Amino acid sequence: MSNAETAGIRPPWRLLLDYVRPHRWTLLAGAVLSLVTGATGLLLPLVARGLIEDLSHDRAISGALLTLTGLVVANAAVGALGSYVLRRTAESVVLGARRALSSYLLRLRIPAVDRSEPGDLMARVTSDTTLLREVTTDSLVGLGTGGLTLAATVVMMALVDPVLLGVTLAVILVAGAILGVIVPRINRASRQAQDAVGVMGASLERVLGALRTVKASGAEPREEETLHAAAEESWRQSVRAAKWSAAAGNTAGLAMQSAFITVLAVGGARVATGAIGVGTLVAFLLYVFYLMAPIQQVVGAITQYQTGAAALGRIQEALALPAEPAARPAPLPSPAAEPASLSFTDVRFRYADDLPYVHHGVTFDVPARGMTAFVGPSGAGKTTVFSLIERFYDPESGTISLDGRALADWELPLLRSSIGYVEQDAPVLSGSLRANLLLGNPEADDDTVRRVLKTTRLDGLADRLPQGLETRVGHRGTKLSGGERQRVAIARALLRRPRLLLLDEATSQLDAVNEAALRDTVADVARTTTVLVVAHRLSTVTTADRIVVMDSGRVRAVGTHRELVTGDPLYAELAATQFLATAE
Repeated sequence: MSNAETAGIRPPWRLLLDYVRPHRWTLLAGAVLSLVTGATGLLLPLVARGLIEDLSHDRAISGALLTLTGLVVANAAVGALGSYVLRRTAESVVLGARRALSSYLLRLRIPAVDRSEPGDLMARVTSDTTLLREVTTDSLVGLGTGGLTLAATVVMMALVDPVLLGVTLAVILVAGAILGVIVPRINRASRQAQDAVGVMGASLERVLGALRTVKASGAEPREEETLHAAAEESWRQSVRAAKWSAAAGNTAGLAMQSAFITVLAVGGARVATGAIGVGTLVAFLLYVFYLMAPIQQVVGAITQYQTGAAALGRIQEALALPAEPAARPAPLPSPAAEPASLSFTDVRFRYADDLPYVHHGVTFDVPARGMTAFVGPSGAGKTTVFSLIERFYDPESGTISLDGRALADWELPLLRSSIGYVEQDAPVLSGSLRANLLLGNPEADDDTVRRVLKTTRLDGLADRLPQGLETRVGHRGTKLSGGERQRVAIARALLRRPRLLLLDEATSQLDAVNEAALRDTVADVARTTTVLVVAHRLSTVTTADRIVVMDSGRVRAVGTHRELVTGDPLYAELAATQFLATAE
């Protein structure tokens, strides 16, 4: 099931069976209880016929009444137990599907995430998996138990009167032909309804993710129209699916009512001619009534499966997205671990086949230990260097090596355990400040945390917060300032004890005092590890051991600040623009 390619080509029922397999014995137990419920119900018409015959011959009916009472009580008790077992199993199936799908989504390759709408992926984990509940009980079990009960009922009806059975089956076959036309429409409508729910989720996630921008732009009315349009489309498609499901259910109900009237007419004529007795007609009519439940159960199972198949198809689409292999987390480097060396050799890369190249043969070497800065105009490909090092993307050609070993040969957990990465926008997750700091190293002790807090000048923030490190920072860290979020991201990276530290615009939101302090911290860290820094503010990189100048996806020069100011016109222009021409 974790194999995306396999999941992408299998029919929906195979995926359903994969989710059900761990719970097959409890599901079987629930099915058996449902069959027992049906069996006790099948005996009721026969006991009723005996009761009528006893009354017509003035015989005692106490035994028949006790039997009827016992069957009714047993039917209710076993039915309730069976229903509970089935519903509990269905909830377990939903849980298993959600765990499997959410785990898979966490391993998605970044390019797959780039091409997807997060809100739609969320809908597949929530609303689509919820439909598996009904599919498990109504479709999988319902089709089995309903089918067996239907077959047993038909056998009993044949024993009571084959002629009336033929009349009943003729009416049911006509209804079956009508259902054959309706059922495929349910599948199409259900799929479109689930897709519409995904679109609505994507629209909502888009707005909530940039709500401050929406409000600041006065765009609430326009975005409201977009959300309402998505909600209305979901409503239209859901109503369409409900229309066809209702048509299927009503067709089955109409068939049974027609069968009852026809049996009553034909059976009444047979009673008048003496072919059968009144007790036989009453028993057969009871079976006709009893036939309604399994027929509706089978029809409901088929229609519900069409809805579930649409949801399973959407789940399979998510499981078919490219993902990283599952692996156990790798241990973090020890404090005494040697710093990493890095090299790019003729690396070419673009984000998609229909987009221009970002890197055109990038080549450079970074020795172990020390600080290397990447500078250049916006769009030069500096941040992409970091994304390639983390293997969020793979180069189209060329080689990237860490410690002389190609990144493609590293196990991803082991590779990333050696790297500390501070992204450009320094994301902070909803939760406590402590949880954010320990995201990359949950085993860090309090002394280590305090030391890193002091290093990144977060100790004052922790002291000011009402609950200290346990204070919740809000959605995406909205309770923290931009500079505080940036320092939290840096502290999080340092707590991983990285052999290679990547800082992408790590000081862009810091004031002059904190920026100077962080420069000292980075310089200190660079003595024992390898630090790579991307910066537009060249004041943060003048003390770097080496500077890589990039332009239009190429490396145009490598050297120290002093060498590049006199040796590279682009760097000299950038330095002059930022008043660094005389900096040491």
